[in-house]
Amino acid sequence: MAVQNPLTSFADDVEATKRVLALMDGPTVLAGHSYSGMLVTEAGVDPKVTALVYIAARAPDAGEDYTALAKQYPTPPASAGLVHNGGYAQLSEEAFVRDFAGDLPVPRAKALYAVQGRISDMLFNAKTTVAAWRSKPSWYAVSKNDRTINPDLERFMAKRMNATTVELDASHVSLISQPRAVANLILAAAGHSDRS
Repeated sequence: MAVQNPLTSFADDVEATKRVLALMDGPTVLAGHSYSGMLVTEAGVDPKVTALVYIAARAPDAGEDYTALAKQYPTPPASAGLVHNGGYAQLSEEAFVRDFAGDLPVPRAKALYAVQGRISDMLFNAKTTVAAWRSKPSWYAVSKNDRTINPDLERFMAKRMNATTVELDASHVSLISQPRAVANLILAAAGHSDRS
């Protein structure tokens, strides 16, 4: 099942994730891409969640300032393409096509640009209250050619959580440009059984 995040606040997005988790009737793998990694980190403490998958995703520790963490690495090019208006932000078309979805055919990238969600400016300062990856087995797909989250930051987060990690020759949207590799990572997480 896919969660449709309202992107209005971190609390709203966590609640949307929890509503979908409540519909699951057995062991569940929670996977998140980009900002949704924060939702995986927060909502992943749910007892039915058996594994976490991060796809070029944020993976902060509990209470950690992700923005400050990201500033310890060179600023990725996509950041310059954020357009703020009325308390919300989205990437410009040029930044989306070049820096967010750079390894997709341009018509496909433009179609995704047209349906990108507008995110509340409040999300940039959101902090998790827990870090599910501290107690749940985790997997991480690093996008080696990411221009939205610094790949070295992705590597740091993956290593810190002791995640089973794959590195993909992909832009920020590896789940679209390399769906088989990402699906295989999720299937590996789903095959994990913590019977200790």
